This record gives sequence, structure tokens and C-alpha cells, in this order.
Amino acid sequence: MTAPVIPSEGWGVLHLFLHVVRDGDVDVASARHSMLRAHDALVADGHQAAWFPVLGHKADLGVMAIGPDLARLQRFQHEVLATGAVRIGWSYVSLTEGSEYTSTADDERRRLEVEEHITDAAEVEARLATWTERMAHYREHRVHPTLPAKASICFYPMSKRRTGDDNWYALDFEARKALMAGHARVGRTYAGRVVQLITGSTGLDDWEWGVTLFADDPLQLKAIVYEMRFDEVSARYAEFGPFITGLLQEPAEALAAVGLA
Repeated sequence: MTAPVIPSEGWGVLHLFLHVVRDGDVDVASARHSMLRAHDALVADGHQAAWFPVLGHKADLGVMAIGPDLARLQRFQHEVLATGAVRIGWSYVSLTEGSEYTSTADDERRRLEVEEHITDAAEVEARLATWTERMAHYREHRVHPTLPAKASICFYPMSKRRTGDDNWYALDFEARKALMAGHARVGRTYAGRVVQLITGSTGLDDWEWGVTLFADDPLQLKAIVYEMRFDEVSARYAEFGPFITGLLQEPAEALAAVGLA
């Protein structure tokens, strides 16, 4: 058994985009059984996997696997491919992470004073206690997420632009933090409609972040990306890779939907 490879912070995230091998030599029943067994074993080892038939030509089937041990994720990948029923069309590797631009308690204290005109010390502390609890939950969700049971999923990679005056990395931290705060405000308006999972891939894959969006209404996937395009963070500083959209299903249903029944 391969020794675990566990990041000091965050979990590994593996997106697999697979094409079904439509070959008469493939034992579909055996392959299906092996893939379902691989899924169950991964979950039993404390990891998660979301399966989704893909819309369009980029893949037939997508699997998003997430958990603490990268070696275990690699073994899951090998088990799925070893069935001979699928081959990789594309993949993406990243890690869950907290945001370096998350507001601090001092930021929230200033906001309460400037935006809400709250200066009473007792009220400020009470509001800060509620805020601190909410932020702890937010960070935990980003670093150790639970994949949501939604109907549709969209994944795309992105990087920050480094061209001329539109060089994100030439901005100082406070300027970047202020821009990201505005970007986040747009995202929060989709709470309850879209679940966003942003994972870091600098040094791990071709882009700097992977963005996975989950929604029951596919229109909301389109709406949030469209609205965010007008925010300066995206309009001036973002580069986007390919988008892949699928329909989240239980593993057995997803396999049947792509002909592995």
C-alpha cells in the first residue's frame, strides 16, 4: 500500500473527465461493478466523490474526488481507469484552501462603525462574536468541504492576468484585498442558489485556481459567472480556461446514463 501523502493544510481535489471506451471487448458489467466498488472504498476511507454525466463533447463522465490523502485519490484514479471502460480526456489537480483576503476582526469592527454606525462597545463585541462564528464556519467549509447534493455542476480553471497595467501581482495586498471584497459581495448574493468551491492549483496544474459551482437550477450557474464578469477582478484581471458542465447523480445512475449499465 502506498504511504499517505497528506497536505499540511487543506484536502486534495481531483477532477477526472472521462470518455467511455465503446469497445465490444469491454466487460461492461464487470467494469461497472469495479467502479462502484472503487467509489465505495474511497468513501469508506474518509474521502468523497461526486459523479456526473457531462453535457457536450468534452467528456462523457466526470468525477470529482476530494479528501485528505493524495495517494488515496491517485489509487482511486487508477482503479477507475484499470476497468478499461473509460479513458481520461482531461483532468485537474488542486487543493482546498482558505482565502488570504478573508476579512479580519479589525476589518469587521471598522465596517460596523463606518457602514452601520455602531460604536457602542458592548454591541460591537456582540456583533463580532456572531461574525467570528460565521467566519470560522466559512473557513471550515472552504478547507474541509462537504460536496453538496445539487442537480448540476460546472467546473472551470482560471488564473489572474499578468499583462501590462492589468498585472494582478503588481498590485499591493491592500488593493487586491479591496478588489476581492467587492468580488465576494457579488458571490454572496447567490447564497442558497449556488455553492462555490474555489481550490488552489498554483504549482500543481496549468492554471492557478479551479472553480467548481453547484446548483439545482442550471440557469444560476450561467447567471453568477455572467454577473461576476462585470466585476473588476474578472473584467481586468481574470483569464478563464474551458468550462465543463454536468448533471450530478448517484454513481450507479451516472454510469448507466453514459452507457455503463
